[in-house]
Amino acid sequence: MSAIYNEIGVNYDTTRNADPRIVHKLAELAEIEPNKKYLDIACGTGNYTIELSKCGGEWFGFDQSEKMLHEAKLKTNTITWSCFDVAKLDYDDEKFDGAICSLAIHHFSNLSLALIEIARVLKPNSKLVIFTSTPEQMQNYWLIEYFPAMMKKSCKQMPSILSIKNASAASTLKIVAVEPFFIEPNLKDFFLYSGKFRPSIYLSKNVRDGISSFINFCSKSELKSGLANLEADIESGKINATPINDNLGDYMFITLKKQSNRR
Repeated sequence: MSAIYNEIGVNYDTTRNADPRIVHKLAELAEIEPNKKYLDIACGTGNYTIELSKCGGEWFGFDQSEKMLHEAKLKTNTITWSCFDVAKLDYDDEKFDGAICSLAIHHFSNLSLALIEIARVLKPNSKLVIFTSTPEQMQNYWLIEYFPAMMKKSCKQMPSILSIKNASAASTLKIVAVEPFFIEPNLKDFFLYSGKFRPSIYLSKNVRDGISSFINFCSKSELKSGLANLEADIESGKINATPINDNLGDYMFITLKKQSNRR
């Protein structure tokens, strides 16, 4: 994962900004309070860490990519930045009052081990809030029409709610809430389906370079044909007729709570 994001991290902040609506929901679900310690898991360049720190508390962020962390450290020294693998954290037991993880769990090589280690550093009754997408949601993205092979691979790497539940079974974390998130036209963070209502953003190389699915899973031939078809459909207006199934939401907030006694 570090090699991937060392490459993406070069221009990551060009298109990946903390979205205020996501920040607000993460803070609300994590129940951020002053004088408490919080952890941003796989924090990247720290955009969300920094915005969440404005909501209160003392913040720590870690990532496996040194390039990403270099960018984060240039922004502020009020947050403690560290380079760790999620399965081996150099934090004391029960150090944190809460944690968040935004659009990163699909990069963890072993989700069960990651959740066990995250649970270790959380205090009893504290919460881990995960922002992610599920394979079921992604199958409704109209991107499948233009980049089918990329989307198939991207869906395959995403943990379902059931797989997250199963992975957490070995830890003291338990899913206590699931809430769908719907993309809006004014989204500030250009991740995979951020162009749901603004398909033209995918024509920009800068936008694609900040999205791991395009970097990892989209072949040159599929990219060329997909962009040509997408551009043609935008110009003709056909893209506006593409059906969008909103029943499941586009992304999801999953809240897990550390149980006081292991069951």
